[in-house]
Amino acid sequence: MPTQPWHNLITIDVLAHVLARSIFHPFIAWLIPLCQRAVGAPYESFNFIATCAWASIVTAVWLLSAINDRIAYGTPRELDWDEAVVVITGGASGLGKIIAEMYGMRGASVAVLDVQKPEKESEGLAGVQFYQCDVGDAEAVQKAKEQIEKNLGTPTILINNAGIVNGKTLLELTSADVVKTFRVNTLAHFHTIQAFLPGMLASQSGGTIVTISSVLGKLGASHLSDYTASKAALIAMHASLRAELSSPATAPEGAANIRTILVTPGQLATPLFVGVKTPSTFFGPVVEPVELAKEIVRMVDAGESGEISLPLYARYIDWLHVLPTGMQRIVRRLSGMDTAMEGFRSEQDQSLSKDAKS
Repeated sequence: MPTQPWHNLITIDVLAHVLARSIFHPFIAWLIPLCQRAVGAPYESFNFIATCAWASIVTAVWLLSAINDRIAYGTPRELDWDEAVVVITGGASGLGKIIAEMYGMRGASVAVLDVQKPEKESEGLAGVQFYQCDVGDAEAVQKAKEQIEKNLGTPTILINNAGIVNGKTLLELTSADVVKTFRVNTLAHFHTIQAFLPGMLASQSGGTIVTISSVLGKLGASHLSDYTASKAALIAMHASLRAELSSPATAPEGAANIRTILVTPGQLATPLFVGVKTPSTFFGPVVEPVELAKEIVRMVDAGESGEISLPLYARYIDWLHVLPTGMQRIVRRLSGMDTAMEGFRSEQDQSLSKDAKS
């Protein structure tokens, strides 16, 4: 049963989704002038000319977008699911667990790397094998890689999802807090890519690397200095990785078959951000992990490179930095993003609360 009024389910993302599949879709846009002609509207009438102009603009934008994606990311690669092996970090819970289950239920070979053991309902899932591993430790990742190659084969899809949040102000953070955040959120990506990318380069079918960052890596936020810094580092690392794979001077052999996906979501409805106050359910709705997982799986299955940003504002947040600094401050204050963490409860606090109740 829903726990919120129905009108709270209407968000700018829902409206954008409807528009993108109606008047902003070339097929629908061209149906309008055709309907005008069907009812006898003359070619020189304003309605027919205006609707033709609109359909032409929509079609041009779609074509330019397709051309831009082709230039930016190249052609999709073909996946061989008989040989594909999926590695997911932080797959014992949350978003990673959902992705692991989606691939596991389809019969794919999946390796989950996590320092925590999976929840009971995930144990024994067909095709999914769990490897207890601290992905912030390079040696542990190398050992896990050897076990995965022995048990499942050479990994061809790497989904770097592991992440932690402290939720403290910069002055409250200890050196250990900062080091742990960067070990899990940032250094783990370096360790896994260095471990698994060589095998992808040697594979005839290539590979796909998914970097799960955060829109906060582009913004920064109060009580999240270590988290946002670690996620900003991922965005820069991902851009550098793409450059190295596409540059004639640095690209290793087999780089043409490697696809990269950058994921920069807004607030997710996962235990990682329990208690965080959503500034606006209309302009910044909480993203359901299942919806984000579906988008990631869709793009991986299509063999495409690209970026995934949910909800809608996350796609255009870079434009905020074009505004004057004073205007940026006003927008931040009106959005409430710097007060959202006031009700945050860490996973440790949640565990203590559960233990107290039991």
